[in-house]
Amino acid sequence: MKKISMLIIFLMLMTVSTTALADVKAGSVSITPFGGYYNFEGNEDLKNTYAAGLRIGYNVTEHVGFEGVCSFVPTNIKDMTGDDEVNLFGYGADFIYHFMPDSRFVPFVAVGAGEIHYDTPAGADSMNKFYLDYGAGVKIFITENVALRADVRHILPTNDNYNDFMGTIGLTFSFGGNKKEVPVARVEEPLPPPPPPAPMDSDKDGVPDNLDKCPGTPAGVVVDKDGCPVDSDNDGVPDYLDKCPNTPAGVAVDKDGCPLDSDKDGVPDYLDKCPNTPTGVAVDKDGCPFDSDKDGVPDYLDKCPDTPAGVAVDKDGCPVDSDKDGVPDYLDKCPNTPAGATVEKDGCVHEKVTIKLNVEFDTSKSVVKDKYSDEISKVADFMKAHPDTTTAIEGHTDNVPRSSDPDFNIKLSQARADSVRQYLIDKFQIDGSRLTAQGFGPDRPIDTNDTAEGRQKNRRVEAVIDAIEVK
Repeated sequence: MKKISMLIIFLMLMTVSTTALADVKAGSVSITPFGGYYNFEGNEDLKNTYAAGLRIGYNVTEHVGFEGVCSFVPTNIKDMTGDDEVNLFGYGADFIYHFMPDSRFVPFVAVGAGEIHYDTPAGADSMNKFYLDYGAGVKIFITENVALRADVRHILPTNDNYNDFMGTIGLTFSFGGNKKEVPVARVEEPLPPPPPPAPMDSDKDGVPDNLDKCPGTPAGVVVDKDGCPVDSDNDGVPDYLDKCPNTPAGVAVDKDGCPLDSDKDGVPDYLDKCPNTPTGVAVDKDGCPFDSDKDGVPDYLDKCPDTPAGVAVDKDGCPVDSDKDGVPDYLDKCPNTPAGATVEKDGCVHEKVTIKLNVEFDTSKSVVKDKYSDEISKVADFMKAHPDTTTAIEGHTDNVPRSSDPDFNIKLSQARADSVRQYLIDKFQIDGSRLTAQGFGPDRPIDTNDTAEGRQKNRRVEAVIDAIEVK
């Protein structure tokens, strides 16, 4: 019954009329103190009571606005003796949409969300509840910046199946906003006098209308005896529009009379020996991309400019490096260097060679799997090619402990290094006197142990070959 009464009061307020001229202004700020009635759902143990609060809003446009709202609702617990006072403190934000914002009578709808804090009696736990709300209202402007306002809201606390209802009346005070321009009646100018009768030479080109084959020629344009604009190079574009006069006969031109340049490289198609050059590529007078080092790869594709004359290059314009040691063939004094070997600037190995082996083991295991035979053969092939060399097999782990034994990773890296050493002896018949094995555990990381990728790189086996000199 109370809900129905409040709705009737709300509808009555919506029918009130005044003579004030006002409206909702874009960019205005409003403050609305309010008071009203708060109705709790029947299944809540709280008594219906009054509500009070404040709304502060901003109108983005005449129709759209946003409001912050805070409210206070003092109530009591039903059927409870003693200290039964409960105070509700609400705060939230609403989206407002105004209908008929240009009138003094402005209905609106609202939807929003916020939080209600329940301040309960001593000894009971206070609580917070998130809520959603929706409703409608009306603003009736009394003056340009003051309006009587009525609101109804349906409030839905989201962590309980409650449906609360609040109806309020307030007074809105507006500040600022965009002033609306008053339309000014437009004075129609008198129509111009009718044009004089057309002369015998309408376009004033010196050729009478009855002989003019090109009527309507723009004023000042030179014409031929037939009254048509002169086209000196006969490309189909008259001289007064031709931005490229003296085009050779038979050359296709665009609407400006300029020879076509399909690839937009600045060299017209009839002179371009390299059509379809990519956009933005610098070209020579023949329309071909520059090749400064004359290696057959144009500069825009050449990743190695200034290659010496006569040097063989790959598709990227870089000198060929057959053994992939980082020294191009034309400078490499030691071709066919084994893969992975570290060389000097002349392509030769002068000191130690370290070959990283991509040999992985099962967790906490040291058995070499046969699928890594080709990987280990790199060391064997190098040692067979250089019989005076010796090799140290070094095992490494990450820093993750695998057992309660603090030396577990040291022992595991030693076992893995021993396995690779024995694999070289058994599989590739390398003399054991030329091989040593040592495990370093986690003491020599090559990457961070803070990521899975870094730990994977640190779990490695390396072959360090001593006393090598390739001449």
